[in-house]
Amino acid sequence: MNQNKETLITVLSLIITLGILGGGYWFFTQQPKDNASNPLSSPTSNNQPLSSNTPLPSPPSPSEVTAFTPPTTVPQGTTVKIDGSASLVLVNQALKNGFEQQFAGVQVLTNAQGSSNGINALLAGSIDIAATSRPLTAQEQEQGLVAIPITKDAIALVVGVNNKFRKSLTSAQVKSIFQGAIQNWSEVGGASETIRVINRPSVSGTRKIFTQLVLSSEDFGNTPNITTMDRDATTPMLQKLGSNGIGYATYTQVANQQTVRTVPIDGLTPEAANYPYQRTLYYAYKNPPSEAVKAFLGYATSPNGQQIIEDSQS
Repeated sequence: MNQNKETLITVLSLIITLGILGGGYWFFTQQPKDNASNPLSSPTSNNQPLSSNTPLPSPPSPSEVTAFTPPTTVPQGTTVKIDGSASLVLVNQALKNGFEQQFAGVQVLTNAQGSSNGINALLAGSIDIAATSRPLTAQEQEQGLVAIPITKDAIALVVGVNNKFRKSLTSAQVKSIFQGAIQNWSEVGGASETIRVINRPSVSGTRKIFTQLVLSSEDFGNTPNITTMDRDATTPMLQKLGSNGIGYATYTQVANQQTVRTVPIDGLTPEAANYPYQRTLYYAYKNPPSEAVKAFLGYATSPNGQQIIEDSQS
């Protein structure tokens, strides 16, 4: 090969090499700057590795089902287990009766071990629906629980029918009584007798709402005149009132009782629209709801179910 041919080959090789290098440079410099629009780019900004100190995104909130379709049929053998707030005992029983009558071969099992116990049972998978007289906590929602409002209610202050106190209490007086600052009926215009306070246990949703509404989220008192019940049940509490006790309960459970009467608060009785101690009652379930849960909640939230609930509270 002569010198001219060798020179030509060298020049051509150099031109090809420069062309390849130039094309590669052009390709990489013309790519989009925004990594989010480049499917080949790293998901971290500026292609930096994810630091161990970089906070992970919060888990998504559980998807909520806020409306259920009223069922037209329910398979025979369907069982719905409900446990929780004593405040919903009458509602549970009324819906159970109506649901079982409308759909042959179904069964609703109810219990009332307190809101927190019901929620724990729901998380454990031993029941289908938790009746709760308080909203779910953020932690409970993060575990997949969803609560739907089922009805409204008032918390009534109750005394025995033979209690000599026949006046109204102010909200401030109620707070002082349940925190132990006021311990004698004479301090609120009654006879000179010790006020025996009957409190509900810590698992009670009614107690938790009472704490918020009445005590401004402060603690109950621990004076000797305050007794806390072992179980969240309204009837035993009413039986303990005697002639000088005071307690609290969902209004629908005491409205028609012959052995107790309600105490007006700031001059208002629980029937009043602006009565201060009002709250919402809920049914909670775990997402995704089972077919049995969908059917029962569809029934409970239907016009027929809501009428049954209203009748149970009158």
